[in-house]
Amino acid sequence: MPIINYRSLQTLTGHCQSIWKIIRFALLRTVVADFDRTLSKYCENGRICSTTHSVLEESKFMPDFYKEEAKKLKDTYMPIEFDPTKTVAEKIPKMIEWWTKGHKVLEACQLTRDTLQHIVADSHARLRNGCQWFFDKLHQLEIPILIFSAGIGDVIHETITQQSSFHSENMKIVANFLQFDEMGKMTGFAGDEIIHTFNKNENAIHSSDYFFNIKHRENLLLMGDSLGDLKMAEGADHVECFLKIGFLNFKVEENLPQYSQSFDIVILEDESLDVVNGMMRAILDLSS
Repeated sequence: MPIINYRSLQTLTGHCQSIWKIIRFALLRTVVADFDRTLSKYCENGRICSTTHSVLEESKFMPDFYKEEAKKLKDTYMPIEFDPTKTVAEKIPKMIEWWTKGHKVLEACQLTRDTLQHIVADSHARLRNGCQWFFDKLHQLEIPILIFSAGIGDVIHETITQQSSFHSENMKIVANFLQFDEMGKMTGFAGDEIIHTFNKNENAIHSSDYFFNIKHRENLLLMGDSLGDLKMAEGADHVECFLKIGFLNFKVEENLPQYSQSFDIVILEDESLDVVNGMMRAILDLSS
């Protein structure tokens, strides 16, 4: 199973045989991708980039009480999320506590749609280099992409809209979406379920008609930066060829054994989609 630290496409050729074996010379039909640290960067020019939650937590437009409480929650629960000695079953109750408390604090901030646009524009959230080509090519080829995130759906949509192109015809986001009233003021979160890192196999998308509607698309590319992301496509029972790409952005030595056992390809500390785009060119026989 290849473990790859890609820094240029020059090394891609040497792994083509492994890639072709995994996909059995099949055509790519659908993509399921996480957002934070997968489609978005972990780091840029030595600075840690914002996740969809930290876009809000770091913003000058958000009240101090929110930032302080969010930091306390992160300091408490993030070490648990990435603790390689704990099982997923042990982590899940703590993730539910984290998301529930965080959502409750956010609801007290009187956030508006207009303010959210300014927050995203002013943030250090960054799409990976190559996302524009990736999104545009999937749209051109009518290949659906499901962006499945435990983050804030409105921030994801706004980030893609501001930094790339959101193609509603083939792009769908499943995440924790904010709910606004007729005046554009946040009133809470849409829906009853919380999507956190480790329950992406249990939410509404898997009981909806999404995967049923794409059941003729047997070949799936999954992209994520967490072991929990491997659950994102469990509703796709029809899949014949399943290529799993993992982005391991930090604590490489600690987490590499688990990642290499779980993903078909692991990309280490790279901030682009060059590997994925290069594979798409090879799989789909694209010249540009």
